[in-house]
Amino acid sequence: MVLRRGARWAAGAMAAVCMVLLTGPSAPTRGLPLARPLPSDAPGEVVPDRVGTWNICNPCGGSGLNFGRAREIATAAPQVIGLQEACVRDVEEIRAYLEEVYGLVYRVAYGSVLRNWNRCGGLPWRPGGFGQAILSAAPMTDRVSVEYPDGGSEDRGYLAVTTLVAGRPVRVFDTHLAERRQGEVRAGQVEVLAAEVARHDRAIVLGDFNAVPDAPELGPMWALARDTDPGCRPSGGGAGAGAGADAGADAGACTVTTDWNLKFDYVFLRGITPRAHRVRPGPYSDHHLLHTDLDLG
Repeated sequence: MVLRRGARWAAGAMAAVCMVLLTGPSAPTRGLPLARPLPSDAPGEVVPDRVGTWNICNPCGGSGLNFGRAREIATAAPQVIGLQEACVRDVEEIRAYLEEVYGLVYRVAYGSVLRNWNRCGGLPWRPGGFGQAILSAAPMTDRVSVEYPDGGSEDRGYLAVTTLVAGRPVRVFDTHLAERRQGEVRAGQVEVLAAEVARHDRAIVLGDFNAVPDAPELGPMWALARDTDPGCRPSGGGAGAGAGADAGADAGACTVTTDWNLKFDYVFLRGITPRAHRVRPGPYSDHHLLHTDLDLG
């Protein structure tokens, strides 16, 4: 039997608190003092046609950080979400909170591109994995993790899996491109990514592209797909305007996705129609979680 949202949250939180009391102060509390019910508009169950993307920020500090991240994801409850700047240990903790406290069970696929003790902890000779991660409520198959030939100032890559969205199989990509002042490097990365996306009639590309919509290096992506933000296209039209671009659309109409008031985060869709789009600013990252509901019909 599926518990109602409030009852499930209370049961999960009480179980976690009991675990802490039983195991003593040395046990990890995982931020439970910050636990509180989800907003009233939270769906309470995974939304089967919803996908999201979020650069969760690393290194970022603060008490209860992963619990807060889990709460943000639970508030949206997407079927699939791509995470960037993700340490494996952080993602495992986020997944545990999602299941134990909010009753949301996600599988995970990792696309770590480096192992870094400063970013992800661990022993100096066994540092944690860092890169992309995809959480999916449905099983994932055909995982591919690719490191770009030139990552720029830090290794970068993409992760791809096949999973179900709205009950239909779709190829999902998750990427993080080179830092914002490295446009030439990003151009090479987009070429690699776009060549693979083009092989699929139906694909979802999630990620932090570190580039505004008008950036020339995004041209190959706009030529293949549209972003879910309904008013967001490169201004000026032309070849870079992208599949399904609307006449008169303007990059200035894009909803910002970062604390510095720029749009760097995208859900590109190929062969799929967006329905509802939302950006959720929050205190746990310098990027905002964005999610969209899709029509795969």
